[in-house]
Amino acid sequence: MARFSQKNAEAQLQAEAGRVDRDKLDDLLRRQQAIEDKVRSSGKLQRFSGDIKLMFAMIGDYWNGHYRNVPWKSIAAVAGALLYVLNPLDVIPDLILGIGFVDDAGVVALCLKLVESDLIRYAAWKEQQEEHAQP
Repeated sequence: MARFSQKNAEAQLQAEAGRVDRDKLDDLLRRQQAIEDKVRSSGKLQRFSGDIKLMFAMIGDYWNGHYRNVPWKSIAAVAGALLYVLNPLDVIPDLILGIGFVDDAGVVALCLKLVESDLIRYAAWKEQQEEHAQP
């Protein structure tokens, strides 16, 4: 089996992000719990749990029109990475013990690297919104 590399991660993320549209975002948001459960149960993905929650929050606020200060390509990349995680039959099938989630972790890590500044801006905005909402 071929080693999963940065180049593989880039190709997979680009392919998934290219397929993202409004219907895919809606589907992704409906399947959030399934993805979060998968992340929690996977040793390779657990370390991304907080980042994935933030990614879902950003997509949700974008979807609901609360936060639009992010380029579509970043939303598509985040959605693409999350959809890749959801797919059990991706480049390295999740059922292969020990290495099944290596590709998922690689795609998520690459996505985080690509959209880091957008996620940081979103997290700051979200914190500000929560501070204003408190009595």
